[in-house]
Amino acid sequence: MMKVDPRRIRIGIEVSGQVNWYERDPVTGRSLNIKVSGTKFANPLQNECTATISGLSTRTRDYILTETSPFNSNRTPKRLIVEAGRISTGVFRLFIGDINSAEPSSPPDVNVVLKAKTQSAQAGNIVAVSGQALAKLSAVSQRVAQEIGLGLDFQALDKNISNFSFTGAALKMVDLLQQAGNVRAFIDDESLIVKDYGKALTNRIKILNIDSGLVGIPKPTEKGADLTWLIDSESLLGGMVRLESKFNKPMNGDYVIDQLKFDIATHDDAFFYTGICSRYGYEPPKPKAK
Repeated sequence: MMKVDPRRIRIGIEVSGQVNWYERDPVTGRSLNIKVSGTKFANPLQNECTATISGLSTRTRDYILTETSPFNSNRTPKRLIVEAGRISTGVFRLFIGDINSAEPSSPPDVNVVLKAKTQSAQAGNIVAVSGQALAKLSAVSQRVAQEIGLGLDFQALDKNISNFSFTGAALKMVDLLQQAGNVRAFIDDESLIVKDYGKALTNRIKILNIDSGLVGIPKPTEKGADLTWLIDSESLLGGMVRLESKFNKPMNGDYVIDQLKFDIATHDDAFFYTGICSRYGYEPPKPKAK
């Protein structure tokens, strides 16, 4: 009989560079009731996450609500960190973003509901960038990453970009970068990723079959497939999924993850990814000339 490997979920709340972690109490063995759901996008939309924590002490709950309040005198961004995994293998980073709101639930529940978005603090950061008449896409991408305060993972065909200039909210530069370079540009946690349409990021591949966590039957879409599988550390936004389905074999092949939804809980069945994927090599149709 196969031994069950219990799941592990922990929430980190970063205030002024100090992270406090909330999960199973190592002394009493009591586990907090944690539910997390969210969506990551392989485009300039901000990744989003909602975390509900039950079972916190009154002191801890008051601390979280006070530090994340919009009326707190400490105006530095407060960050939500979500990690998940298994007891035997440890945890991996699932999401990191700036907390937009923290609210208590109505009695008799004693929940704290946290909502966060990737780099939300940068939405109010106004920048002005003026480029050269002609610049490499890689150089422009590096400049954008620096302005937002991110690392850069550049995996696109380098090309010349003319007259790249921008004034406005820092996050909007990602949208302009995607349009100017005709690439996919998006933020995944603490990295700006730039890649070609239809191609997957290197070293990011998930072999997906019933033995590796595939749940249900793959659903075909206009661009590719909607797939559901168990949470793991191998599946990353913009990466490749190699589908090996026994019940819908015509759909087998390589896909690129364009959108990755996650739904996890400590005391529920939820522990899944739902990937909206395009067939490898798919490129959106180009607009017709007027």
